[in-house]
Amino acid sequence: MALTIGVDIGGTKIAAGVVDEDGRIVEHLLRPTPAKDPEQVAKTIGEAVGELAKGREIEAVGLGAAGFVDETRAVVRFAPNLAWREEPLQKKVSDLLGLPVVVENDANAMAWGEARFGAGRGESHLVCVTVGTGIGGGIVFDGSLYRGRWGMGAELGHMQVVPEGRLCGCGNLGCWEQYASGNALVTEAREIAEADPGRAAKLLEIAGGTPEQIEGREVTEAARQGDSAALGAFSAMADWLAQGLCDLAAVLDPGCFVLGGGVSNAADLWIDQVRESFAANLTGKGHRPIPDIRLAELGASAGLVGAADLARIR
Repeated sequence: MALTIGVDIGGTKIAAGVVDEDGRIVEHLLRPTPAKDPEQVAKTIGEAVGELAKGREIEAVGLGAAGFVDETRAVVRFAPNLAWREEPLQKKVSDLLGLPVVVENDANAMAWGEARFGAGRGESHLVCVTVGTGIGGGIVFDGSLYRGRWGMGAELGHMQVVPEGRLCGCGNLGCWEQYASGNALVTEAREIAEADPGRAAKLLEIAGGTPEQIEGREVTEAARQGDSAALGAFSAMADWLAQGLCDLAAVLDPGCFVLGGGVSNAADLWIDQVRESFAANLTGKGHRPIPDIRLAELGASAGLVGAADLARIR
């Protein structure tokens, strides 16, 4: 059975795994990411892949990178959490390994993994949205990954939803991820706690007493205990998430959305509201099919599995 290796390169860790044709991970390992040194990142990837390749016949290697990957799937033009600027990652890793290498945006790789082996199996048109610290995305249309003319499509988190709104890390104002992400959840909870401490009594107690100490874990814990402020923050995030999905549906008309990312670990607190708000606000409702909104199935392995499969069909 043909084997490829997928590598998911994040700001803090590098996950690599041997993947078979059915999307099963045969063996995997983790390494810390030397994020400030591009040469060391390439070296760490090479060492991890070399270790996994011992005694195996490996066809190719797929790298899922958090950043803007060019249209040739070779160069990382920019990465917000690593020191990559016009980084020729494909050549560096291929030279180290002597194997074919494909580089893909990590959210694209996740979308492909879910489309092939996860929640999107059997669906030819899907949009994957990763809800974590920010928002990432990947689009599969007619069974193919949509990358855009320059390889930088599906940066969904940077749709502007509030003109002159909150400042985003990309430098623009009012991006979707400033209202519907993990960071947005925390921002909303802190603002509610600051304005109405009584409403946020449990949340403030869990967080140690001040709004500035509130983080995502505290918001989730407080919401599960019925704290009004924490539940309100999740509700606001869910409505913003649904609104963005409605806009995407109007433009792209997918058969389903697949939602993943770290915030999906608390999906029981928000997924029903997203589905209800989406159905209520979808353009043309009553005269069109309503796309499914599904939770991702592959978890943290989706990007690794997707990158490995994209290397197989390079």
